[in-house]
Amino acid sequence: MKKTFSILLLASAAFCFGFAFNTILTKQNKTTNMKKVTGIGGIFFKCKDPEKMREWYKTHLGLNTNKYGTVFEWRQGADSAKKGFTQWSPFAETTKYFEPSAKDYMINYRVENLEALVEQLIKEGVKIADKIEAVEYGKFIHIIDVEGNKIELWEPNDVEFEKLGVQIGSKTTK
Repeated sequence: MKKTFSILLLASAAFCFGFAFNTILTKQNKTTNMKKVTGIGGIFFKCKDPEKMREWYKTHLGLNTNKYGTVFEWRQGADSAKKGFTQWSPFAETTKYFEPSAKDYMINYRVENLEALVEQLIKEGVKIADKIEAVEYGKFIHIIDVEGNKIELWEPNDVEFEKLGVQIGSKTTK
């Protein structure tokens, strides 16, 4: 009886240890294998006259501009049946949108699973500039890089982003 109890106790301990070890490994793999940036979501820059800048790019480089800039349409590499979008936007040189960065540009990166990424960035000590904002066409947050540049992270909802473009009469640049 004592031998059976010992074997049962040992088997239970081995099972629990194996389960705990597997849980730790699984969590580590999810973190290290988690996709972070999946592409460029937008390029934003300051200029003296955004309207003039949009018109110049429309006239000379063929961008389909609107009051926000232009949207480049492309096909996603993981699934070419799905569209993806990248926003190009000139801002007035007086904009406060890029603050606290003093740079004249800001890059928007497309990401997957913004909430999980933000949790990971917080654990890594990355400065988070604001809270996640959710709108129909995705979720956004701003972070600050090691040199003080403000970066926008976007978990896109490309279907809704395209619908918004249609609503405002925007044509993408392909």
